[in-house]
Amino acid sequence: MTTSTTSSSTKVRNALAYCVQQVRKYDYANYLCALHLPPAPRAAAFALRAFNIETAQAGDSREMSLAMMRLVWWRDAIDGIYKKRLLEHPVVQALGSVITEHHLSKHWFTRLLEARSLDLDMATSPTDISEIERYAEDTSSALLYLTLEAAGVRNTAADHAASHIGKSAGLALLLRASPYHAARRRSYIPLDVAAKHGLAQEDLYRGKNLEALSSAVHEVASAASAHLEKARSLSGTIPAAAKPVLLPAVPTGVLLNTLQKVDFNVFDPTLTRGVCGISPLWMQLQLQWNSYKGTY
Repeated sequence: MTTSTTSSSTKVRNALAYCVQQVRKYDYANYLCALHLPPAPRAAAFALRAFNIETAQAGDSREMSLAMMRLVWWRDAIDGIYKKRLLEHPVVQALGSVITEHHLSKHWFTRLLEARSLDLDMATSPTDISEIERYAEDTSSALLYLTLEAAGVRNTAADHAASHIGKSAGLALLLRASPYHAARRRSYIPLDVAAKHGLAQEDLYRGKNLEALSSAVHEVASAASAHLEKARSLSGTIPAAAKPVLLPAVPTGVLLNTLQKVDFNVFDPTLTRGVCGISPLWMQLQLQWNSYKGTY
């Protein structure tokens, strides 16, 4: 093995280690899920989730121009990977390795970045639930499609289940993040749902009219639960290799159950405790049990 090959291998290992730490820090539920994957797709999952963290955090900037610049940088970085020109960033280095190894589709990276850009441009709340479902499909579901590719799974039923799990996860996470978004005067409660339940945006921003807010959240959470149920109904038609990839359904289900237990009050502090409202140990045991049974 040449010195340059050894150096390149060390760089990739360090880059993947960085991705693991980022996912552990910012996305602990999916960190736990990824631990149940075989080694090759596990490395890919950590790189993909770290990429998701980077692009999601771009929107944390209060300067719109700076946030857009970060997303443009990532678009250029992804283009560079597919042209064999890797930028010096650990997540880019890790993605370069897994994209090359597993021949991951550029399409889903592009869809995710476009969804992030459109989200930054959002001037008002989504019009209806289908609008936030599209956003969840292009972000959460896209990550699952790419992880299925890394696991060598090319199966329509698995993709169908991944679509529903991604939509469910995306809707649930948007609901849990409502206090964070409200502090920035943003809301992902669809306008038609809010109007139906008599919820004004100012009520959400100020944490008032909690009964109307809970009713609106319940409607969105019900849509998320329906997607999860549909994904689980497909379990019998899905190859065994796809089941570990779909384990993010487990923390999504836990989060939806926690929302129900707090009467869909997104300001209840229970939602931010532990992992999705339960202890990390209990989440690990649930994932272990589902992994053992081949369920999600």
